Amino acid sequence: MPRRPARTAQKPRRQRPTSRGNPADWPLYEAEVLRGLEEVARTELGTIHGLDVVAVSEEAVRFRYAGEPERLGRLRSVVAVYAVRAWEVPRPRGLLGHQQLGELTAWLRGVAAQGGHRSLRVSAAGRDTEVMERLTAEISGSLGLAHQPEDGELRLRVRPAQDGSGWEVLARLTPKPLSARDWRVCNREGGLNASIAYGALALAGLRAADRIFNPMCGSGTLLVERALMGPYEAMVGVDTDAQAVACAQANLKAAGRDVEVAQVDALNTGLPPRSFDLILADLPWGDDIGTHGGNAELYPAFLREMHRLCSRSGRLVVITHEIRLFERVLAASPWQGRELAQVYSGGHHPKIYLLSR
Repeated sequence: MPRRPARTAQKPRRQRPTSRGNPADWPLYEAEVLRGLEEVARTELGTIHGLDVVAVSEEAVRFRYAGEPERLGRLRSVVAVYAVRAWEVPRPRGLLGHQQLGELTAWLRGVAAQGGHRSLRVSAAGRDTEVMERLTAEISGSLGLAHQPEDGELRLRVRPAQDGSGWEVLARLTPKPLSARDWRVCNREGGLNASIAYGALALAGLRAADRIFNPMCGSGTLLVERALMGPYEAMVGVDTDAQAVACAQANLKAAGRDVEVAQVDALNTGLPPRSFDLILADLPWGDDIGTHGGNAELYPAFLREMHRLCSRSGRLVVITHEIRLFERVLAASPWQGRELAQVYSGGHHPKIYLLSR
């Protein structure tokens, strides 16, 4: 289907169309994406019937969608999804007009009812100005949602429309970000962001015949995300920390997946050569987990042992923030590697690598 540029609606459109019709008339949404995973998000969105991607920019993918909004709450590559409405007003004050405010609050009432939001917050430049404070108060009063400036569930973003013709409001569809997975009942310091885990797995490719190994599995993010993505031959995770093993087991149970996790040293498993076809590793970054000095010893030993455990046609996926160290060690190893993506999240900028024998 030809890609169409996003258009600013002159009048707010209904949340649920009665028929698909022209894609240019479908409701407009924006996916918030971690920088570096935009194309992963585009690919996942492209698998949804009745969805047309109209623009990809840094940290965002805009699309029009004719289906039920609940389906968008199951996306796994994105941080959050927002419904988008625009009004042809020169300044935010125009949103306080009788007609505009009525349209805005009616639309937001539908979003809040759909998502079950219980509070709201507004993210906008100048949110402490008189206009923004009044707009927030009007929306809060009309919707009956408490204003919680830091962690309100119905997050609203107010900003100039992309085509410069007015102002737009973005309303997050879900009370919490999609990257905050429901299965995460146990978390540990330095735990991997689930969207990054999904992105790494999607970029590495899925094979139903894979025998999968996750050394230093921590809270089990890579195990859970892969288990949810489709069939595989076998999968096992190990960690030397008994608490990490218990945490991973709890998250897998919450996700409804049965995966073996054991308290074992990944560098001394005693397993025979070529035991695995896909090895998934979120290596210590040297801040929350591990030290830079310790990583200088760990990384070479890790690559040697994983090379022994990997099958001839297998591959190793590595996620690390210790980029200079890893690339130096990789160059001296028997692996052939390439960078798949660099992701920006929470002040870190880890790279995802795909290695083959």
